[in-house]
Amino acid sequence: MNNQIPKIRLLLFVFFIFTFGNLYAQTKLKAANYQFEKLSYLEAIRQYEDFLKENKDPKVKLEVLKKLAFSYRKIQDTRNAERVFSNLIKDFPDVESEQYLYYAQALASNQKYRESQKYYSLYGEKQKADLRGKRFTISYMDMSHFYRDSSSYKVEYLSINSRQADFSPMYYNGGLVFSSARDEAGIIKRVFGWNQTPFLNLYFVPDTALLSSKMGLQSAAALGGMSASNNEILVQESPLSKIEDFSRILNTKYHEGPVSFFKDGKKIIFSRNNYNKGRARESKDGTNRLKLYSANLNKESWSEVKELPFNNDEFSCGHPALNADNTKMYFVSDMPGGFGGTDIYVVEYNNGKWGKPVNVGREINTEGNEMFPFVDENDNLYFASDGHEGLGGLDIFFAEYKDGKFSENVVNVGAPLNSEKDDFGLITDGGRNSGYFSSNRKKGIHDDNIYSFKKECHPLNIVVYDALTKLPLADVDIRSVINGENQELKMTNSEGLMSICLQSLSEYEFKAIKEGYLMNAITFSTRSNTAQNTTLAIYLEKSNTSVLKGIVKSEVNQKPIAGVQVTLENQKDKTRQTVITGEDGGYEFAVKPDTENKLIAEKDDYATNNEVIKSASPLPNVQKMYAKGDVIRLKNIYYDRDKFFIRTDAAHELAMTILPILQKYPSMKVEIRSHTDSRSSASYNLELSQKRAKAVVDFLVENGIDTSRLMARGYGETEPINECVDGVSCSEEQHQENRRTEFKILSVK
Repeated sequence: MNNQIPKIRLLLFVFFIFTFGNLYAQTKLKAANYQFEKLSYLEAIRQYEDFLKENKDPKVKLEVLKKLAFSYRKIQDTRNAERVFSNLIKDFPDVESEQYLYYAQALASNQKYRESQKYYSLYGEKQKADLRGKRFTISYMDMSHFYRDSSSYKVEYLSINSRQADFSPMYYNGGLVFSSARDEAGIIKRVFGWNQTPFLNLYFVPDTALLSSKMGLQSAAALGGMSASNNEILVQESPLSKIEDFSRILNTKYHEGPVSFFKDGKKIIFSRNNYNKGRARESKDGTNRLKLYSANLNKESWSEVKELPFNNDEFSCGHPALNADNTKMYFVSDMPGGFGGTDIYVVEYNNGKWGKPVNVGREINTEGNEMFPFVDENDNLYFASDGHEGLGGLDIFFAEYKDGKFSENVVNVGAPLNSEKDDFGLITDGGRNSGYFSSNRKKGIHDDNIYSFKKECHPLNIVVYDALTKLPLADVDIRSVINGENQELKMTNSEGLMSICLQSLSEYEFKAIKEGYLMNAITFSTRSNTAQNTTLAIYLEKSNTSVLKGIVKSEVNQKPIAGVQVTLENQKDKTRQTVITGEDGGYEFAVKPDTENKLIAEKDDYATNNEVIKSASPLPNVQKMYAKGDVIRLKNIYYDRDKFFIRTDAAHELAMTILPILQKYPSMKVEIRSHTDSRSSASYNLELSQKRAKAVVDFLVENGIDTSRLMARGYGETEPINECVDGVSCSEEQHQENRRTEFKILSVK
């Protein structure tokens, strides 16, 4: 019996140690999970790493590895994220498919593109509906397209950067406003639990000229482009003068992030945590979301801080970007109904009121994250994404805005603006000649940093000569055609010289045009030529041919139309010449004297325009086109008060305007839109306007227009073009402005 006592004590001791060890391990895991749930990822990492040193239980290890890898991912530590995801997939190959995606992304951010391609492919096999797997797999087969412009820009690391995050610059009053986590002010330090860095505030550099101080040189590799190029990149060495707090009114103890300004500089839209008037609010799951706020500038101080009406405690809205005329604002949200994590939305702004946000669509948004939009003066959209094919992390993309919509082909702006790390928050001019962007690439000593960029010119000289005398020809028009599309027309100087800056990986044609000479052209390719100080010669022979010059414009706003296919058909021998217009809408053709030609202008969603040209004129021929969606206001269409029949003067106006258009374009369908002023009741005005629109339709049908091409719609007083609404005193002339008839083109062929 006594011999059993030591054994029992030993068993009890072992049991105690085992139980205590398990309880201790469970306590450590619980503490780590608590930090993870609080989004305190840096502290969670420390505790998970410590836990894994002592606990090898497969069931627990799976949970811990997933959370540890995710935490490294959230703090953007791609090296450790790669290590942990690798261990996770090696030990647990049947883990959820998203872990394969995260591993592929971490590998790309570490420039391991071949390995990344493998895991994107595996992810694509597991998640066929998610196009990222297939797109990245194909894109990484040939990386050269990411580096086609790697020598086109000079990038500068700016001295405004601090030891914390600095990002999302925005132009303001000749300077830059940007977000920063720098902690320069006060004794009390408040840090963000996510990565233990200070909260973001807004700062201001009053003059961008101050950013051009003494420079040092570093290679592109030092700035994160190790495989991009060996081009030298400028790095500012001398410190910048003191940076200002942008506004003590707008800066709070929480995050203030990206901003956008109205063009008069007196109104701001900015991102902030869900915090206003001293009170923070959380969603049902306990998260303090981002919201958008506006403020007005009054006597050099920002005030009247207001939430935008479409904010919601249950999802985030942030990263505002106003378009050039301030009629639209793009922003980022994770609201329900999107395509991925965060999507870009657009909301209209009219007469001081915000509309309903609309997702910009599948062309822009992916299953991943789209954020940090910016709209240039041409309404083109720049944004950051990890869902479109890129070099790693967030890349910057460009979507061209044409004819009221974005191009379906989103373009990666490439190196050196993009790197294998996060690149985002770009602002620039309409030609992307210079600007600023944010990145956490390797030159960033501590975190996100702000960089400037400027386009480098690789010149090509073209000299035009008389073929007989070999003397240079002045005042020769040179039309550059890049990848099949016309560019701006330029002219040779007194020495017959014209110079341009070349784009990389492009096909060029240069057409030399001068009255009394035969048009001639020469081609050049930057796919096969380096074009360093290259000079090309074009020789022109004298001829009795003429030059037909022209321009294609919108019939509504008189602006040039790009992308129009213009065909010149010789009516005698039926030979054809075709060009595609560029931004200036221009075209040129060589024509034989005394020959009748037919000009045909065609473009999708535009009414095809045909015109017979009997002889070349010294003045440019102007072709005008109607587009789907055009709204044309009919002048001098008046009605007697409270009447809807067509008066004699109105009938004459209709016969001289809309009737000839519908006769010229037999496939065009239109909506007749009638509007009233705000006098009388809304219901009465709606009914009256419908009758007036119907009267116009009846008139057109009586004059031979098929009724299937016409739609009558009355809008009543719902769409005034001035401030004359109910309760506002206006003159008769102002009311007359609102009593109008329009027609909107619904479809064309």
